[in-house]
Amino acid sequence: MADGEFNSEVWTERYRPKKFEDMVGQEEVLKRVKALTNSNNIPHLLFAGPAGTGKSTLALIVVHQLFGESWRENYLELNASDERGIDVVRQKVKDFARTKAIGNVPFKVIFLDEADALTREAQQALRRTMENYTSTCRFILSCNYSSKILDPIQSRCVVFRFQLLEKKDIKRRIDLIARNEGLTITPEAFDVLHESSEGDCRRVINLLQATSSISPNITPDLINTIVARAKPSDIKIVLDYALAGDFNGARGKLLDIMLKESISGQDVIKAIQKEIWTLPIDNSLKVRLTEKTGEIEFRLVEGSDEFIQLESLLASFVLAGEGKSTTLGGV
Repeated sequence: MADGEFNSEVWTERYRPKKFEDMVGQEEVLKRVKALTNSNNIPHLLFAGPAGTGKSTLALIVVHQLFGESWRENYLELNASDERGIDVVRQKVKDFARTKAIGNVPFKVIFLDEADALTREAQQALRRTMENYTSTCRFILSCNYSSKILDPIQSRCVVFRFQLLEKKDIKRRIDLIARNEGLTITPEAFDVLHESSEGDCRRVINLLQATSSISPNITPDLINTIVARAKPSDIKIVLDYALAGDFNGARGKLLDIMLKESISGQDVIKAIQKEIWTLPIDNSLKVRLTEKTGEIEFRLVEGSDEFIQLESLLASFVLAGEGKSTTLGGV
């Protein structure tokens, strides 16, 4: 790629797959959706699964495959989290759905992203619209949780469930980007990228682009300057202090991490939860501490003071280190 070309382009768009063959992961979903698309007569589709696993990308591939060059005239994309009300369904969706498609395919396609953000009333209106305009329009709905979609809508769709991408699938994508962008990524750096993404391909590509703006040689330390998260080694030190009975040492190290690295309480909780199962304590204690971690996380979500709750959690680790397992349930 020539110097300066597309420098401002977001990599998640530049490297968005354009064909079924370009996608990684979701093999069974791809196989079935491709077969439906090749028949030129897709039903309503519901894509459910975590963010960054290819739901929006697959919807665009289906549309490109169906309509070719005229896809823009036959495609409407709405984000339900931005436009959640019944008026969106009554106006935008109906106005688009009631007109005839351009080209050989006898229907248009409406892609409704984050459909689980629609209000119940809007979903009821959507159900009626899906019934009334089936002859001229097909819907592709995307959501994180299919349980938040009304049963009458689910029953009108073929449901496809997306899984978090495996490490090997994300690596295929990252290797492609690294070759095209002239990046060098150490195996250790890729491990840090993957751990930070938690199976979200969009997130890992964004992290890679942000890191590459500093240097084309991607290292774990470079990634950690971009990612606001607690390092496992630092969290392990905190927990080691606590298990050794040094509450003040654990508290001081935790405060140091949160202030210097600008780490939120919830990010600390996630890091602690991951480290619990590497600790040299009985499995029964690990289970109790995991339960306690979940309880503290809930309190943080409800608005409790972060540091007070994290101190409470550290106290549980101190008690665990002293072997006072019977006390944990009441802490």
